[in-house]
Amino acid sequence: MRVVSWNVNGIRAVLKKDFATSFKHLNADIMCFQETKAQCDQVAEAIGDIEGFHLLSHSAVKKGYSGTAILSRVEPVSVKYGIDIEEHDQEGRVIAAEFEHFFVVTVYTPNSGNTLKRLPYRQEWDAAFLSYIKGLEETKPVLVCGDLNVAHKDIDLARPKPNYNKSAGYTQAEIDAIDNFVDAGFTDTFRFHHPEEVKYSWWSYRAGARERNVGWRIDYFLASKDMMPMVQDAHIHNDVFGSDHCPVSVDLSV
Repeated sequence: MRVVSWNVNGIRAVLKKDFATSFKHLNADIMCFQETKAQCDQVAEAIGDIEGFHLLSHSAVKKGYSGTAILSRVEPVSVKYGIDIEEHDQEGRVIAAEFEHFFVVTVYTPNSGNTLKRLPYRQEWDAAFLSYIKGLEETKPVLVCGDLNVAHKDIDLARPKPNYNKSAGYTQAEIDAIDNFVDAGFTDTFRFHHPEEVKYSWWSYRAGARERNVGWRIDYFLASKDMMPMVQDAHIHNDVFGSDHCPVSVDLSV
């Protein structure tokens, strides 16, 4: 089984950029999206009926902002939208799909903003989200995927020193939050399988950053301890275009 995660930076936009070819190339059994930037009915209309897949969608109250979705070959046993905290559930950032052996949770973590204005809220979010997935884990192992809006280590961004504690996504508070996930028993699957590999999943649209590979690895699959024996490999598909992010994936044996 292959699970794919992709911040598409607008589902309607990415569908105009040879999405069908990318979708076929990725060969996903479960495909998770972040930043759909559309209401649920608009997501359904844009994607249409893809034979053999079930569509789940969660949109923000604010139109054209945030949002997540999942396409799955297997119909989930159950689906949860949001993390059951009203303050955090206004932006359509989380879908948890329960399958026979595990949960798949797609998440679009709030960005701290250019001036770090939203960093305090981001810290509250990280703590609440970790508590939520630990709650799910009491029932079944959890596979978390999505745009976590943080580079964990120096290896995960092209220019760590000038960005440290100055840029959203590489402050110590955000790094500490990832450490908290790891300390709580979640494994960064890509770094587990590729400990020394330098590969990024997001590039600014400015100054030809993608062409020069001046990027950040901010899209992840985090797996519960009991999930790790199923994770055979993890990938970053930086040959797939259509967004400022590229897809990431894991291959599972179930």
